[in-house]
Amino acid sequence: MTAEEKLRQLAADKILIFDGGYGTSIQKHGLTEADYRGSLDLAKDQKGNNDLLCLTRPDIVEGIHAAYLAAGADMIETNTFSSTKIAMADYGCEHLVWDINIAAAKLARSACEKATATDGKPRFVCGSIGPTNKTLSISPDVNDPAYREVDYDTLKADYREQCDALIAGGVDFLLVETCFDTLNAKAAGMAAREAEEAAGRSVPLMLSFTITDMSGRNLSGHTINAFWYSLRHLKPLTIGVNCAFGADLLRPYLSELSKNADTLILAYPNAGLPNELGQYDELPETTARLIRDWVDEGLVNMVGGCCGTTPAHIGAVAKALEGHKPRLVPELEVVTRLAGLEPMHIAA
Repeated sequence: MTAEEKLRQLAADKILIFDGGYGTSIQKHGLTEADYRGSLDLAKDQKGNNDLLCLTRPDIVEGIHAAYLAAGADMIETNTFSSTKIAMADYGCEHLVWDINIAAAKLARSACEKATATDGKPRFVCGSIGPTNKTLSISPDVNDPAYREVDYDTLKADYREQCDALIAGGVDFLLVETCFDTLNAKAAGMAAREAEEAAGRSVPLMLSFTITDMSGRNLSGHTINAFWYSLRHLKPLTIGVNCAFGADLLRPYLSELSKNADTLILAYPNAGLPNELGQYDELPETTARLIRDWVDEGLVNMVGGCCGTTPAHIGAVAKALEGHKPRLVPELEVVTRLAGLEPMHIAA
């Protein structure tokens, strides 16, 4: 069986558990700039370059993977949220993109294999692909609305390099997450499909929307259903939402998506909203209770955590959802589904 077949088989019977935040766990180690840099000869300050730890402190990254797996995660993501040339340019690490992604994929794969060896349960590796720090849809210059810092082909090429490396490192799926710009997500999705074809093996795509304000839209102005209709042609294994808010505020948007997405739904909220100091106070039991509400309403197939969540949060979620049935994927009527900033249906 392929990884997709195994995952679909499991997802038919149970809520699958995704992992949680990585930045939160890394911060607890109190690392210095020297820890991030290691023995690498780099011109810029590297403190905060979490993805670089895959090369310089792999023990920390694999330890975080292992903690989430021990807490009950069926799926973990690679520590590669910012591992594109565009994002790594802030640290002068563009030349390390391939090495970081390969190392990250191998660390996650190793952690999964060790966990499976102890209990026989299958585990899956999702290659994390973040949105970068550039946007294709919006000008950063209020005086020049037509200006863009990057073009589609350049962004797609950078995503393609990351996808190729993650696949070479052994990931099961490619997760395009925290999609604040739908056009960025389209570039990443196309890069993922091209990389999959070039690799000659199935590497399903997963997509995750992020809401930027209480209107329920992302930064490029799309509602969650408009985002789905814009990317549905890529036939993703999962669609969903992550980051932005806590589980309570994400519930109405998940409810809309659940009715309109004829594929599996993965959602992973923050541990509530940050406090005045930027810290997340929501306790694991609270996160678990709020996500349990999603499950009781039949909204999700897979759940995890984003900013502020820890292995304790994922452990509490896994315990709260044990034995509960997943969402049933709906069979939708055949109509033409289009999207501007809002979704539109044209009856067949």
